[in-house]
Amino acid sequence: MKAVSPKKKLGQHFLNDLNIAQKIADLLQNQNCENILEIGPGMGVLTQFLIPKIKNLKLVEIDTESVTYLNNKYPELQKNTLSVDFLKMDLSKTFDGQEFGIIGNFPYNISSQILFKALEYRQHIPFFCGMFQKEVALRICEKPGTKTYGILSVLCQTYYQTQYHFNVSPTVFSPPPKVDSGVLSLKRKNNLVMNFDEKLLFKIVKTGFQQRRKTLRNSLKSLNIPKLILEDSIFDLRPEKLSAAQFIELTKKLGNAKI
Repeated sequence: MKAVSPKKKLGQHFLNDLNIAQKIADLLQNQNCENILEIGPGMGVLTQFLIPKIKNLKLVEIDTESVTYLNNKYPELQKNTLSVDFLKMDLSKTFDGQEFGIIGNFPYNISSQILFKALEYRQHIPFFCGMFQKEVALRICEKPGTKTYGILSVLCQTYYQTQYHFNVSPTVFSPPPKVDSGVLSLKRKNNLVMNFDEKLLFKIVKTGFQQRRKTLRNSLKSLNIPKLILEDSIFDLRPEKLSAAQFIELTKKLGNAKI
């Protein structure tokens, strides 16, 4: 079969190292995910290692040339190959309301959007793993108190245990990206007690980091927080100093104040 031409506008960099593809697929071991959605399979270098492992595998690929290639290479998956834009999918219907894991070599130009989409449907997604630009992958797993710790760090770590696994060189892709890559996994915290306003949490985190150099007292001004609450010492801190657990506590505090 003729190889698919990588398309710059879709951020396509096809992985051609089978050992790395196998290592990514192996991250699914012991995750109890019978349903898996692979995002951006391209020519199926990762897919081939998923087929023997996964009971119910679906692929989502926006590139029609790749879809044709996949249908020819894996005819058994034709009915499960979705030629759609992942960012426009209703993920609650992907596996008829059942939970599913996500895996992929994610296009770097939309990788953050993919994560935000997964967070939106977190009740359906107990496990998420794959390849990101190294800088983004490290940011997601970063701890508080650093310049790279930010919105994605807090929100992912609120709902998931994050783990950075290994680096990937540009040389194993065609065409090689101009950046290093990194593989990570997110495992949902099923013991998390949802006794806080989740929409308010997202709002606080995003508002706080929009002016990350300011203290929370100043960066959260637009939320009209009562002056008495603002006297709390937590508002002396910059958002990058707060852990996900501290952001949850702050959300409870502000939620009780009904801001």
